[in-house]
Amino acid sequence: MDILESINQHRSIRAYKPDPVPDDLLNEILAAGIRASSSGNMQTYSIIVTRDRALRERLYKPHMEQSMVLDAPVLLTFCADFHRMRRWLKLNDAPDNFDNFMSFMIATIDTVLVSQNVALAAEARGLGICYMGSTLANCDEIGRILQVPPNVVPVAGFSLGYPAEDPAPRDRLPLAGLVHQETYRAESDDDIAQIYEERNVKGWERYMTFPRLRRMVEESGVENLAQIYTVVKYTKASYQEFSQKVLAYLQAQSFMNNEVIEKAID
Repeated sequence: MDILESINQHRSIRAYKPDPVPDDLLNEILAAGIRASSSGNMQTYSIIVTRDRALRERLYKPHMEQSMVLDAPVLLTFCADFHRMRRWLKLNDAPDNFDNFMSFMIATIDTVLVSQNVALAAEARGLGICYMGSTLANCDEIGRILQVPPNVVPVAGFSLGYPAEDPAPRDRLPLAGLVHQETYRAESDDDIAQIYEERNVKGWERYMTFPRLRRMVEESGVENLAQIYTVVKYTKASYQEFSQKVLAYLQAQSFMNNEVIEKAID
C-alpha cells in the first residue's frame, strides 16, 4: 500500500481477531519503527511487547478497562528511557547530564516518534492499532506491572492485531485551521467557530452512537461537543490528578532532580 494511502486510511481499531501476530512480522514493523528520527541518535526509548494474557489482565485496570487490552493479541508500550544511556555513560566515565526535565522531554519526543513509525508500519502490513492515553495517565501503575527500572517512564502505547472491525475514518479539523504560514496567525472567534463547525456536528453524532457515553451526556446535561470534552470526558479534577501522578512518578524514577520536581509538585 502506498504510504500516503495508508496514512489517510488510519482508523483506531478496538476489535481484533484472535489470530496471533507472527514474530517475523512484528520484528519487521519494530525494525521499521526504530528508523525514526532521534535526538542526537541517542534513541532514548524502549519498547515493551506484551502478549501474555495474564499480564494483559493485570494491565486492564490501569488502562482504564479498555476492551482492546484483552482482545488484541499484542500490547506495545513505548517508554521514555534514559536508563540505558546513563548506564553507558557511567561505564565510560562520562558526565551524566540527564537528570532533568529537558531530558524527559527529549526522551518523550523520541518515544512518540518511534511509536508512530511502528504504527504506520503496522497499518501498512494490514494490522490495526489503537493508541491508549492511559499509558501516560497511569504510567506509575503500568511501570510497576512492566517492571521498568529507574529513568524509564511509559509514555505511549497501543493495542496491535488483525482488525475485526472496519470503522469509518474519523473527521479531522481542516488543514487551514491547523497550518500557519510563515508565523502563527491568531484566529478570530469567527475563525475558531468555522474551524470547529464540522467537528461540532460529527463529533456529537459519534458520541451519541455509544450508549454509555450517550447516557453520561444526558445525565450531565451538557449541550455541545466542547462541554462533552471538559465536563464528561476530560474533567479538570482528573487532569490535575494525572498531572500530580506523572510528576511524582518522574521523581520516583530519578528522571528529574529533586529540587526542580518538588517545586513543580508544590
